[in-house]
Amino acid sequence: MSVWIAILATAAGCYALKLAGLVAPQRVLADPRVRRFTDVVPVALLTALVAVQAVADGRALEVDGARLAGLGAAVAALVLRAPFLVVLAAAAGVTAGLRFAGA
Repeated sequence: MSVWIAILATAAGCYALKLAGLVAPQRVLADPRVRRFTDVVPVALLTALVAVQAVADGRALEVDGARLAGLGAAVAALVLRAPFLVVLAAAAGVTAGLRFAGA
């Protein structure tokens, strides 16, 4: 039963957070500090997600050469200002190629 309580509490918290974003006064949203925060937080969260997915396997850290090479290919494509789908294709292609080659 405690799992359902946690699920319902999480759902209520998510709903309250969404509602707070909708009813926030315009003067709060126009504050430069809030604007800077909303610009930086998604980048930080995505960076953390990529870092964890690149070197973690379950609860253990694992250095996977193919996965890191795919991440390197994605970074190179981003530096070259490639479109997002090209970045994804480069990362997936390098990773798949190295796995197919047995690396």
